[in-house]
Amino acid sequence: MTKKERQKKIIEEVMNRRKISSVELASDLNVSEDTIRRDINQLNNKGLLKKVHGGAVSTIQKMYHYNDSAVFNLTKKQIVAKKAISLISDGMVIIMSGGTTNLIFAKQLPKTLKATIYTYSLPIALQLAEYPNIDIIFMGGKIEKQSMVTIGMDVSKILFGLRADICFMGVSGITPEHGVTDEGYEVSQVKQAMIMASDKVISLMTSNKLGVRQAYMACDVSKLDVLVTELDSKNPILKPYLDLGVHIL
Repeated sequence: MTKKERQKKIIEEVMNRRKISSVELASDLNVSEDTIRRDINQLNNKGLLKKVHGGAVSTIQKMYHYNDSAVFNLTKKQIVAKKAISLISDGMVIIMSGGTTNLIFAKQLPKTLKATIYTYSLPIALQLAEYPNIDIIFMGGKIEKQSMVTIGMDVSKILFGLRADICFMGVSGITPEHGVTDEGYEVSQVKQAMIMASDKVISLMTSNKLGVRQAYMACDVSKLDVLVTELDSKNPILKPYLDLGVHIL
């Protein structure tokens, strides 16, 4: 395994586990702890992870540390984003939630797109600032530092008074029985308001989120109009969602 391959693997493991020790990485990659410590130091200096005592933690959600090479499942998220582009058109009012899948989607929007986009994700708002014909409305509030999104009643109040053509909602977990769920209560509440404000609800996600149940419910599967994954739409794992009336892309 080359140094580049090893460091890529370290980034993937940190993204997967959020926090990992040097001892675990050395064992998994069959190298010395000194080698892992040097790798972590280099990746920390590049902003691709954060060095902590005994190991490393993920900082990828923070825009000032954002780098494509550190996004877990990047290729799959690019496939999801490419599929979702077909759902937008000029003149739309759009709401976008946070998450790296939506961030990759924002990066792939057509440069000529004319739209108004509301978001409570700071990384996505900064990404959209590169588009000359997109009006960006950043919904401010209390910042959730791990994911760099705003939460709370300030965000929900804006959404309650909004009527959007479409929303693109990131997903932490989804099952046919328990619907779309999230790790945080306040984020799940914002997503509920986002759904209520939109004529059409699109869920962008990679297949590792299928069958995962998080602590807080955002909505039933029936609230989704379209589910976009990197899988072929005829994949058997998607049939339960199709049976519930969701269009699969």
